[in-house]
Amino acid sequence: MNYLEELNPPQLEAVQYTNGPVLIIAGPGSGKTRVLTYRIAYLIEQGLDPFSILSLTFTNKAAKEMRERISKIVGSEARNLFMGTFHSVFARILRVEAPRLGFPSNFTIYDTVDAKSVIKNIIKAQGLNDKIYKVNHVYNRISSAKNALITSQQYAQNQDMIGEDASTGKPKLSLIYTLYAKKCFENGAMDFDDLLLHFYRLLKLFPDALYKYQNRFKHVLVDEFQDTNTAQYEILKLLSDIHHQITVVGDDAQSIYAFRGATITNILNFQKDYPEMHTVKLEQNYRSSNNIVKAANELIKNNSNQFEKEIWTSQEAGKPIQVFKTVSDNEEGKKVADLIFELKMQEHIQNNDFAILYRTNAQSRAMEEALRRRNIPYKIYGGLSFYQRKEIKDLIAYLRILVNPQEEESLRRIINYPKRGIGNTTLAKITIQASEQEKTMWQVLENIKELGLASRVTTVIEDFVTMINSFKTMLKEKNAYDVAIHVAKTTKVLSELYNDKTVEGVSRYENIQELLNGIKEFVEDDEVIEGEEFANDKGLGTYLQNITLLTSADDDKDDTPRVQMMTIHGSKGLEFPVVFIVGMEENLFPSAMSLYSREDLEEERRMFYVAVTRAEKHLFLSFANTRYKFGNLQFSEPSRFLKEIPKEVIEYRSQQNNIAKPPAVNTSTPNNIQRKSGLNIEKNQQKPLIRRKQTIQTKSVTEDPNFVPSAVSAIKQGAHVQHQRFGNGVIKEITQQGTPNAMAVISFEQVGEKKLVLKFAKLKVL
Repeated sequence: MNYLEELNPPQLEAVQYTNGPVLIIAGPGSGKTRVLTYRIAYLIEQGLDPFSILSLTFTNKAAKEMRERISKIVGSEARNLFMGTFHSVFARILRVEAPRLGFPSNFTIYDTVDAKSVIKNIIKAQGLNDKIYKVNHVYNRISSAKNALITSQQYAQNQDMIGEDASTGKPKLSLIYTLYAKKCFENGAMDFDDLLLHFYRLLKLFPDALYKYQNRFKHVLVDEFQDTNTAQYEILKLLSDIHHQITVVGDDAQSIYAFRGATITNILNFQKDYPEMHTVKLEQNYRSSNNIVKAANELIKNNSNQFEKEIWTSQEAGKPIQVFKTVSDNEEGKKVADLIFELKMQEHIQNNDFAILYRTNAQSRAMEEALRRRNIPYKIYGGLSFYQRKEIKDLIAYLRILVNPQEEESLRRIINYPKRGIGNTTLAKITIQASEQEKTMWQVLENIKELGLASRVTTVIEDFVTMINSFKTMLKEKNAYDVAIHVAKTTKVLSELYNDKTVEGVSRYENIQELLNGIKEFVEDDEVIEGEEFANDKGLGTYLQNITLLTSADDDKDDTPRVQMMTIHGSKGLEFPVVFIVGMEENLFPSAMSLYSREDLEEERRMFYVAVTRAEKHLFLSFANTRYKFGNLQFSEPSRFLKEIPKEVIEYRSQQNNIAKPPAVNTSTPNNIQRKSGLNIEKNQQKPLIRRKQTIQTKSVTEDPNFVPSAVSAIKQGAHVQHQRFGNGVIKEITQQGTPNAMAVISFEQVGEKKLVLKFAKLKVL
């Protein structure tokens, strides 16, 4: 069967249009990956050389899957595509071009942990208060600047940014950025943001390089275009400036990464930059039931800045969207776990068909506890990555030093691991010597006798340098696995972990074995992705680049069926038969910080839209009346977003599963934003929300002056009592009365039976 026959008319149009720039607006579940895949295959079949196609995705996993699907149509030519994430593709090019910018070809790529470590050391060395100059804030500030293509030199000359830093009590941020950029340069290292910034600098500073890549990449295709930041878009415009053959696929309604620097204006302004563009809308949803699609459509209509589209599906209505409230976040977790258990029993749904989505990571606790009580296995996405575990970073640090000895962070990590008697005092002397003589730490180590250390320490360091140099001699002759296993054994890293028989030690040893297995798998994979100067080899440098650029979506090999838990941001691009969106409360979702900015509130609504459209068959929305925040029990109100879903597709349920009335939502805060028809992208057309003092919607239970709990001795069996969270009830039974552990079984009108310890319960006898 011809693959084009699988496409509906808009999909076919998106695949076959080749007369210039194309904007494909792809609604959720509309088959965008298929369209992008088939479009590339079609271009190759029409005679376009695969070497001249650049396809950019947001995960390496997505790129690999697309390449495999394309190869089924066009055969081995798919291997010649230049395909991958922005960072992996630009890193590959910079391996060749970096010397133009003063970096070595074997530059190290710092992950977030490495970058923050360098910044932490700079803050300490400058004697700055780390309570004011918090590492995360400084890192994010520098990252935002780079994503806006602002170098450290430009930052230091930008009076607006300098003034903003001073107003927040951080006037030294510019200095930290300057020192951080200098340290990365000296270490021959780039962080993730540098891969974009320096590639852009390459294209701007060297016209011959720009001409080279403009002519090499005759057709550029970009997935998830709504998630691109300023740097990525400016690079795309440069690369496609000659041929104007650029295809971008995305959905403005799913732009939810502003905190990473992504800007929705890229997709909204695409027509301004490419006035000749052709637009195709993919509006048929193949994923979700009609009720879910209808809910998503009506929800997103409340946003003003968007492309008009109407998502539809030919699937049946399906089950109503279930909305339920609970008295507390713990009860919410219990209810979710109970429903998962029931659906597993009644409909034979597998664990990995369930997803629990939440706005903040902190919400996972109540869900985890409830699932554990039910013995339901689960997995939290976005936790500590395999490659961020200490034992993994230790061995990788050894491997990184072999490829780039100038890289200081890895050197600091392994110079005394396993312990060889090189203490902090010695390390400080080495650091000072390097700074005073403007040398790298490695250069100081190679001439350690000049430092005048004790003979024992000098000998130890000389042995360390000799060992590292012996490893380096293997790089040209041996593949990545042979080098890695030799390093793991010779340094005693492997034996040290093996000899630790604690549970944690065994786990760490197993992790190292898994790392070595992964390197072996890399070496034995016979696929060659690129040709010419970008050819992938099986050397250590190539392997290190690959794993450093892995995304969280790529770093997941666990196929054990588990309930999947993640933030809404983490759910992007995924789909599940059953979805629970928990914590649907004002000041939580939408976040309290988003309520006084049109742009922020619309992004929160887009997040809810993304969450809703992850569901295929069952969708549950829940909110709690009370939730602990910062140690205080606070009352909550249902989210305004619940009122934006059509009543005919929703079924409200109370905790006892009976049909209940829809909750009242306080809309006094500025949420009634008028929708504007068509595409509205001009800033001066946006009416700002009126700023007003925020009305506190929640309060601690201890602030209610009319509630005075009765003495424990006054509480008897049969008494009618009141509880601030559970309401009115009747004491059915009291056990161990007269002791500090006295407990009461109480039948509450709203939530059923509860067993409470009387000294903690704070009951009022009516």
